Amino acid sequence: MTVSSSLSPRQRMIAALVSWAGWLILQILGRTSRITFSNSRGYLELMERRQPFIYGFWHRFQLLLVYSHRFRRIVVLVSQSFDGELIARTIHRLGFLTARGSSSRGGARALVTLIRELQEARCVAFTPDGPKGPYRSVHQGLILAAQKTGAPIVPLAWAGSRVKELSSWDRFMIPKPFGRVVVCHGDPVVIPADEDRDLAAQRVQRALDDAFRKAQDELLALSKTAPC
Repeated sequence: MTVSSSLSPRQRMIAALVSWAGWLILQILGRTSRITFSNSRGYLELMERRQPFIYGFWHRFQLLLVYSHRFRRIVVLVSQSFDGELIARTIHRLGFLTARGSSSRGGARALVTLIRELQEARCVAFTPDGPKGPYRSVHQGLILAAQKTGAPIVPLAWAGSRVKELSSWDRFMIPKPFGRVVVCHGDPVVIPADEDRDLAAQRVQRALDDAFRKAQDELLALSKTAPC
């Protein structure tokens, strides 16, 4: 879970500069946002028992979540590309750990690493539709990790009052400064070892979408009660 040592001197310089710039941008976006957490009872019970679990969230949500979940020692799957190196170095500055791999390169080895981290009582994070989609699809890695370890999946999403939505495949969301944000931890989803993986993926998809709807509903309720 270390950054790559095979970079050229030029790549190392670029990676250092980009990771510091990324850290600064995340600090600005996070510190200027009014963040409220909506936590399900099941999530709070997992935290109280210090039971390892899997954070599951759509690829579009990751920017704000890197700030809101900083310094929790969460293990994140990051690709082995140079772009992945930039992401890894940035999130390391915010206290995340990384397993390097993707569906196209090193994915099996990275999945084994994530399963081992769960077995050693660390929480891990998956974007089941990443890194390239399709949008809101649940790839099998998340389901397999949950079945192999028995770790529940905690659906995670956020909604904001001031958000820029990109026209990318994932409809990537960027919180604008000085907005209100609600981060929702939904009810944990347990995937039995013998459950059909396609059916499990459908359950997880619904749970992730439900978390987003709950975040939107609570954001609306907060906006109605906020002082003028």
